[in-house]
Amino acid sequence: MQSVQFFTNHQGKQSLLPKENLPTMYDLPSEDPEEPGLPDEFHYLQPQLLQFTFRPPEYYPHQVFSGADMNLYYDVAHHNWHKRPDWFGVVGVSRLYNQNDLRLSYVIWQEEISPFVIVELISPGTEKEDLGETERQIHRPPTKWEVYEQILQVPYYVVFNRYNNQLQAFHLLSGQYQELDLAESLILMPEIRLSLGLWQGQYEGINRLWLRWYDAEGNLILTDAEWEKQRAEMEKQRADSAEQRAEYLAQRLRELGIEA
Repeated sequence: MQSVQFFTNHQGKQSLLPKENLPTMYDLPSEDPEEPGLPDEFHYLQPQLLQFTFRPPEYYPHQVFSGADMNLYYDVAHHNWHKRPDWFGVVGVSRLYNQNDLRLSYVIWQEEISPFVIVELISPGTEKEDLGETERQIHRPPTKWEVYEQILQVPYYVVFNRYNNQLQAFHLLSGQYQELDLAESLILMPEIRLSLGLWQGQYEGINRLWLRWYDAEGNLILTDAEWEKQRAEMEKQRADSAEQRAEYLAQRLRELGIEA
């Protein structure tokens, strides 16, 4: 009897996949000599910031994975077909591949869980593809939009253009992406009790608008470095306050003619 494997998307639908002789992560690495490298420094820093602050409160850290510029293989019938999101987050999957190794790629028929959210950072030449304005060519793989919406059925798809600071977000409803109204500037994701939005501030020495994670109440989720800086500032404030109180008491004692 042939071994089989089920892939479950976020709408609870299952597809039967033959498991026998399927390539694994080690057969489908992230490096492709025909693909160019990262186009600019922003495409390195922005995904890093998203990764450092993607902390869904309902999941332990070992149940959350995020990938940046990593090949996402999605079609069991075409093993080499893949997309390469600038950043994607998955919940309910092991942080490590088979709970013991760092990933080379994300192979959907091995992982069994599709991404919950995908972020694309628009570059010159990618805007139409990122926004679903390109049509699939004959005998060619499906477009990003088709893969994210129809094949993987990713619940949230976010596109950010750093050149004009335009943020667009799409939510999967009844099998199709519907653009969200971002009048409140935050993309609410109640399923994971997080929000995604823009933040003006300094990260890695660069002050600009960044895409960042917030909690369900709209509070900014800090990186470990920001937590450490905040803690150091609070300790300094407490120390300064204690020193001021000590100086005040010493002054009062001197006024009373009492040597401290």
